[in-house]
Amino acid sequence: MFMSSKVDRMLCFALYSASHATSQAYRSVLAPWDLTYTQFLVLTTIADNPRSVRGIGEELGLDSGTLSPLIRRLETRGLVIRSRDREDERIVKVALSADGSAIRTDIEKAVAHLSPAYGLNSDAEGAELIARLNAITAGMHALTTSTRATSAA
Repeated sequence: MFMSSKVDRMLCFALYSASHATSQAYRSVLAPWDLTYTQFLVLTTIADNPRSVRGIGEELGLDSGTLSPLIRRLETRGLVIRSRDREDERIVKVALSADGSAIRTDIEKAVAHLSPAYGLNSDAEGAELIARLNAITAGMHALTTSTRATSAA
């Protein structure tokens, strides 16, 4: 008989468990392309239009120390192209290469097979869940920022 423990009733543990299970599922689905989940997110971010490294980092919440080597690996594999912005050479733009575009559809199809595991019945339910999770993320960031400011004072 399964006994519920204290952590099983904690929201933070439920979020952690769901996040971990999701990461594991994506790792498995992305394995044929030898992509990490973070690399997949970068490819998804630039799928429809080139973005600056800074813009990608802001959207995904990644710092340049994490993002630059990741993009360099994707470029070495021929999946993305980095180039300097013509108007401001300090800005590095990242775009899908022809090879990156070629595997995009296959990756999207493979990832779509994960959708039923979310247990959602409609796009509206998905949008509501995303909104709730985004609110939790924003609240936790605000709390962390507030706590840092209080402890620094």
